[in-house]
Amino acid sequence: MSGLVAIIDYGSGNLRSCAKAFERVVAERGLNLTIEVTAEAARLAQAERIVLPGVGAFADCKSGLAALPGMIETLERRVLGQGVPFFGICVGMQLLATTGREHGDHAGLGWIKGEVVPLGVESQGLKVPHMGWNQLVADAPAHPLLAGLSPDAHAYFVHSYQFHCADSAQRLAHVDYGGAVTAMVGRDNLVGSQFHPEKSQATGLQVIENFLKWKP
Repeated sequence: MSGLVAIIDYGSGNLRSCAKAFERVVAERGLNLTIEVTAEAARLAQAERIVLPGVGAFADCKSGLAALPGMIETLERRVLGQGVPFFGICVGMQLLATTGREHGDHAGLGWIKGEVVPLGVESQGLKVPHMGWNQLVADAPAHPLLAGLSPDAHAYFVHSYQFHCADSAQRLAHVDYGGAVTAMVGRDNLVGSQFHPEKSQATGLQVIENFLKWKP
């Protein structure tokens, strides 16, 4: 396995810790891959895999992505048109939705039909944002991104909004926080995680390794 893994820098996200986690997996698993943080659409044209991290408000992240010349067009060509494996993290996952309803209604990329809505768990005495460790429950246990995870696998979350998939089959995993809250989504060559794999220790590193080896 060889090639470029592009992590998109659009002014949002903990890019250094994300890149370090991917670099650690490459080094420890002996993968012949190059991890590169880039804001250049042209680099995506060379990438074997693409990662879209994100922290902050939905609309701000979408605007930041749209502000990079040719980035969304290149993403659509490479990911939707050419089937390059794609991994969205936190708000990077939420941007896959049709609509984000944080501080108004905002168009997402629309790659996975659904909407991003408030967690709405305050009436149950639960705190928002949802912050900390939760046990993953696989909705699609055969999906390659979930391979090798412990039945007791926990991941680290920091978010106030959740992704409601229009097609329940595209929810790969969830956690219980006042009800089922989407933890992973996916279809075809696309996956996304609400949790931060770079902060999720062994679970996160396994998910990253699975993505880097994935052949959808």
